[in-house]
Amino acid sequence: MKIKYIGHSCFLVITDNGTRIITDPYDADSYDGAVKYRPVGEEAEIVLISHGHPDHNHIASVSGNPLVVDEAGANTVDGIKILGVSTYHDTSQGSERGGNIIFRFEVDGLVLCHLGDIGHTLDDATAHQLRPVDILMMPVGGFFTIDSDEADSLIDSLMPGLVIPMHFKTEGADFPIAPVSEFLSGKKEVLWEGGSEVEVTTGNLPEGVMVLIPANLP
Repeated sequence: MKIKYIGHSCFLVITDNGTRIITDPYDADSYDGAVKYRPVGEEAEIVLISHGHPDHNHIASVSGNPLVVDEAGANTVDGIKILGVSTYHDTSQGSERGGNIIFRFEVDGLVLCHLGDIGHTLDDATAHQLRPVDILMMPVGGFFTIDSDEADSLIDSLMPGLVIPMHFKTEGADFPIAPVSEFLSGKKEVLWEGGSEVEVTTGNLPEGVMVLIPANLP
């Protein structure tokens, strides 16, 4: 499969048979221009929406006629098993920022997990429901989501092979969140990609935990 980082919490996953999955498409210029990434502008067959905020649910920015999955529960779409697990956008069971859905989906023999805008660590039961995880896409910027320390705790809970951080401070995200450097501090297994796209197979997945940083392109 190929994984392309569009920006913020939005990824395009292209399966070996050509099915295109987009996660959390953002509305460019939303929040009074705080979202400065270029418009998503990608075609997809499946769109996964973790919650209803404009920087995560702009389905209109995705071309084609995608099937939208924005609720918890189990689905199978184009042969892809998708599990949505209800969590929260804060540490007070959603009273501040509402709910959030984690999506676990199986593609080309690998399990991907997109945490959306999760705002808390996971209890053992939820972590068990999500494991095993091969590729983990997780927010690390704090303030609206988990911070770098909580992200490390989630890595320990879910034990992925590959971690792709998201929702951190860049030129394309004018929010009061931390840059990815805070999350990377002290980590040795870090791979910086020269572009925004990476190809992942069962054969090139690392044995330990590796952090992959794709290029962020506002």
